[in-house]
Amino acid sequence: MPNFVVSAFYHFTPFPNYEELQEPLQTKLSSQGLLGTVLLAAEGINGTIAGTREGIDAAMAYIRSLPGCTTLEHKESTAENMPFYRLKVRLKKEIVAMGVPEANPNNQVGTYVDPADWNALLAQPDVVVIDTRNDYEVSIGAFEGAIDPKTTSFRDFPRWFHENREALDGKKVAMYCTGGIRCEKATSLLKLEGIDAVYHLKGGILKYLETVPEGESIFDGECFVFDHRVSVGHGLTQGAYDMCHACRRPITDEDKATPEYVEGVSCPHCADKRSADQKARYAQRQHQMELAEARGEPHIGVKQTSKKDPLRHESE
Repeated sequence: MPNFVVSAFYHFTPFPNYEELQEPLQTKLSSQGLLGTVLLAAEGINGTIAGTREGIDAAMAYIRSLPGCTTLEHKESTAENMPFYRLKVRLKKEIVAMGVPEANPNNQVGTYVDPADWNALLAQPDVVVIDTRNDYEVSIGAFEGAIDPKTTSFRDFPRWFHENREALDGKKVAMYCTGGIRCEKATSLLKLEGIDAVYHLKGGILKYLETVPEGESIFDGECFVFDHRVSVGHGLTQGAYDMCHACRRPITDEDKATPEYVEGVSCPHCADKRSADQKARYAQRQHQMELAEARGEPHIGVKQTSKKDPLRHESE
């Protein structure tokens, strides 16, 4: 039986004094023994946390008691091992960074489509389907026929949209992402720019994989997730991918069999994008992780790549 419950959630609601929410929320989650990341901003809350059944229930009850969060929804999955190293409650300008402040889901957003109705929408001939995730996510799984903008950061999406705007005029635009939050911003942007027929998958790929029977699914592959499960499949079961701890991209057994792969140091996706100094640091980090594992101790030294790194990952 899985040992941990994983809860992913977000909610757009005005938090004018969001800084005041940070310390009480950190204290509450910590008291329940939970690990993960929660982001707070003036526009709302976004997070993924993991822990015991009792801890998650207590945490979600507390989060729903925050101003404007009564109707907050969350998605659950399970994990055999704790998928996070630490607990972080952070203050941000945006709970998902797109860099267009005017695109505010609290003001305008696309039409939500339940997972049960998604297949029928995509079957319509005048629908354009857009995957709002980044290239490394799309590479391991996507909906059939979806456009891949090939972005490396969600901040690149507005530029891609403006470059391809004409092709979307007069179309129904259906958008999706991992858990739904990036589509909130992306559909808000399109509505702001005058595209009216904009739809997005409610709950994202995760809710689709959870609720749509595998035999009826039109999602091909696995869904990348932002924790140490790396990917999930139908029924939200843990997928087959591993992760390169240098660039944090999903990797296969075939990737690990290549000369470019050195555990914790490089993989075929990043071997030629890292300097000798960086690889030396990664090798030292990997050595410390192996020593900690040999002692039976947790090691929390695997960190996200820097903000300047084009391969960095953005949490849903």
